[in-house]
Amino acid sequence: MEFKEVVEELKDLVYKGDDIQQICDFIILWAVLWGSSDIHIEPLTSIVRLRYRLDGDLREVLEYQNFLHQGVVARFKILSDLKIDESRIPQDGRISKVIEGKSLDLRVSTLPTVHGEKIVMRIVDKSKTIPQLTDLWIEGQNLDLIKKAISLPNGVILTSGPTGSGKSTTLYSSMTLLNKPGVNIMTLEDPVENQIDGLNQSQVKPDIGYTFAYWLRTALRQDPDIIMVGEMRDKETVDIAIEASLTGHLVLSTIHTNSAAETITRIINMDVQPFLIPASVNAIIAQRLIKRLCPHCKKAMTMAEIWKASLASIKHAIAITNKKELQNRVWDALKNPIFYKAVGCDHCDGTGYKWRVWLYEVLEITPGVKEMVLEGRSAYDINIQAIKDGMISLEQDGIMKALNGHTSLEEVYRVAKSQKG
Repeated sequence: MEFKEVVEELKDLVYKGDDIQQICDFIILWAVLWGSSDIHIEPLTSIVRLRYRLDGDLREVLEYQNFLHQGVVARFKILSDLKIDESRIPQDGRISKVIEGKSLDLRVSTLPTVHGEKIVMRIVDKSKTIPQLTDLWIEGQNLDLIKKAISLPNGVILTSGPTGSGKSTTLYSSMTLLNKPGVNIMTLEDPVENQIDGLNQSQVKPDIGYTFAYWLRTALRQDPDIIMVGEMRDKETVDIAIEASLTGHLVLSTIHTNSAAETITRIINMDVQPFLIPASVNAIIAQRLIKRLCPHCKKAMTMAEIWKASLASIKHAIAITNKKELQNRVWDALKNPIFYKAVGCDHCDGTGYKWRVWLYEVLEITPGVKEMVLEGRSAYDINIQAIKDGMISLEQDGIMKALNGHTSLEEVYRVAKSQKG
């Protein structure tokens, strides 16, 4: 069923307004069937707005009168075991459902606003298998560097990027390669998104003092080989993780920064001594999720359109790497470049994009990067040095994927703007 038809069905239900339970079930059902990652129910001045996040973009489904909102909020609170009579403070809960044979968790968050309670539900498909690294569009040099980093017996591996960029998925995929009978893997997550046989998984509970830092100290007494910490949030957690890596453990975690180079300066800003970073960090992975061109309607760009998209800057972005293999591939492609643009059709609801693709940059601590870190140089300088030493930036990875017809130049430049010298 097309998106417009879904909207019409929902509108009919809301217009009747006599079955709140059916309306709520329908909101969840169509979000799942349409592959939405989040559901937003937002009270405004005189109406309530329902939006789905599809392929990274919020799309409005419908608006309805706010007299229904209290009933909708109450229904979702009951399903997620929240306090119905508490609307002054935010609440978090969870709904478990099976839809179309899929086992789903909906992480429910309520937030008081001036017009009423807003509800956001993150949809987690527990029935999905953990993808392989190659399924995440990691290839070539980036794949080799990640495999090298996780094959080492100790050290820290960090994934960075904004919320919803797939950082945890990258860590899970890495751990599937490490998950063997002779290895003790322990994780602390917030929350546990995927339950994996062979891993000792635990969930953070800050209200009783069960924090990342507290768990890390405890985990080190459980004879672990590999530790996965959901997020590096504070100095104490970072200090213990680095200490664990220096005493023979492999530590994987996520951190909220915009680039691999910025991760280094973020750690230093947490009062970590700079000399500890080259000694403990195996690799820093920065990533983004960008929209993938619809295979049914994408259209090759003309040379005029490509030049308009600034081919000169594309060449510059590639030229600053000294990896000959990458240079040769790109220069060959640019002799007769074929990039594609979004058009729009029934398969993609007229957007020109369907699903998403990952972009990656993997920074290893080369001698040049180590020198920059010890000198206290900026993230900008570290980034330039890493590219000179062969790192493929997010933008360069995006350009390669655009040349392969997976995404558009417009989308690459929108999401993956790199720092250039």
